[in-house]
Amino acid sequence: MNFQRGRSREEPEINLIPMIDVLLVIIIFLMLTTTYAKFSGLEINLPTADASKQAEQPNEIDVAVTAAGQILINKSPLTAADVNSISNGLRRAAGSRQDPVIVINADAKATHQSVVDVMQAAQTAGYPHISFATQAPR
Repeated sequence: MNFQRGRSREEPEINLIPMIDVLLVIIIFLMLTTTYAKFSGLEINLPTADASKQAEQPNEIDVAVTAAGQILINKSPLTAADVNSISNGLRRAAGSRQDPVIVINADAKATHQSVVDVMQAAQTAGYPHISFATQAPR
């Protein structure tokens, strides 16, 4: 028995307009509540170590980087601080030693570029073993 012969059957529809309205309100809410902070700098603490000082190895080359950017190889200053000059100074300091360890002792106020230049010069000179000197905490 079909009592609804004369009525046409309506297909169900999904109305997307209310859903789009709700999503737009959510997007506007997120845009208004989000803060865009721009960090101009990071605070970095330089490393310290508690280990006792090891005896100096005869195969070490000490490279000191001062706060002013001057570079000293085995306590003798270089005239120029470019990568090629540092690389030549490392080769002279190594002499006939095979595969020396480069120990970088940089001042806390030295620029990172100076330290990176020393690392690049060591790589250019063919010395892959690099170590950093630290100080004991007070």
